[in-house]
Amino acid sequence: MSTPETVTPATSPLEIRRLSYSDLPQVIAIERRSFPTPWSLAMFVLELSKPSGVCLAATLDGELAGYLVCSRYDRVWHVMNVAVDPDRRREGIAASLIDRLLESTDGDASQYTLEVRQSNDGAIALYERFGFRAAGTRRRYYQDNGEDALIMWRTPATLNGSLADVPNAVRLPGR
Repeated sequence: MSTPETVTPATSPLEIRRLSYSDLPQVIAIERRSFPTPWSLAMFVLELSKPSGVCLAATLDGELAGYLVCSRYDRVWHVMNVAVDPDRRREGIAASLIDRLLESTDGDASQYTLEVRQSNDGAIALYERFGFRAAGTRRRYYQDNGEDALIMWRTPATLNGSLADVPNAVRLPGR
């Protein structure tokens, strides 16, 4: 008597593409599972309507696994939102989204900034791998618990270990 073979369905590779309005129901579902104070539908619609922004979707097997929203203000790119479905974290999806963002913008020649919870060690480590460096804090930035945000920048100088070209940079102890 032979034992039946276990057949695992093939998983398609991660696809990164522009985020679209039709993705918004899945975006909202991930957003609500990911953040204590999620963005509203109107906030996503506003960001998608900006011609200078970069909004990316990561899909696996046709399902939205994560997204990234980035807006450009003058010459600085502001990474506004990065989220991955909680069931898909630690699979490199956020890193792939950030990598595509850098490819689709000016990469090493551009300036990027973002805010991240000071307690979010995983996200901070991810951003540091891409050359982001802590350059200040925003006191009581998060409304749900009053936690401070770490302000991080990625610039030509931070890629070389300096904050020389970061506006109003403050070197933080331990960073």
